Amino acid sequence: MDYQWDFSAIIAYKALLLVGLQNTVILGVTCLVLGLFFGIFVGAARYSRNPVFYWPSTAFVEVFRNTPVLVQIIWFFFAFPIISPFEINAFTAAALGLTLNTTAFSSEIYRAGIQSIDRGQWEAAKALGMGYIDQMRRIIMPQAVKRMIPAFMNRAVELMKMTSLASVIAYGELMHQAKTISTIAFNPIEMYSAVALLFFALIYPAALLVQRFEQRMAARG
Repeated sequence: MDYQWDFSAIIAYKALLLVGLQNTVILGVTCLVLGLFFGIFVGAARYSRNPVFYWPSTAFVEVFRNTPVLVQIIWFFFAFPIISPFEINAFTAAALGLTLNTTAFSSEIYRAGIQSIDRGQWEAAKALGMGYIDQMRRIIMPQAVKRMIPAFMNRAVELMKMTSLASVIAYGELMHQAKTISTIAFNPIEMYSAVALLFFALIYPAALLVQRFEQRMAARG
């Protein structure tokens, strides 16, 4: 194959790529923070024996865990404005889809972490006169969170990669910017190769951090 590689467009349009990289980080961090925050409540509700909390939280988790994120993003962008009085821009639609999906998955991480705590811890807290909320806040969650951290870090890595799905609704993240530049400069091979390297540079350090943390946790038993 006699293909002439030309990376000059990457230099010429580096400002657009940097904007896309910035938007990718903003979207990923926003969805991660919101997803982990709301996941606490959904996970606690999933662990509750009260059907008022258990069944709605279970329905939420099953819907958003078992439907594609791409479908969720497209639904929020195109369908949600039709059935609601709210205007939804590309960032909001992408953030809703990714945040709710992250909430569903993180709630299962919280639930698994809570279940991993020995039942005697619950009984000891109850013997001290603590209610359910105080048991969770003061005894259970501080122990469970340490066991959840590797799973949360892996989820953060996955979420950062899923931000590229926002390109289908023209949100100006890294993939969308690369698509725009490639149509102008007619260099899709070079442009998408550069985007792959940028994602790798962004995500690989986090993946190494996950691996290092898991090794330290294993060494501590």
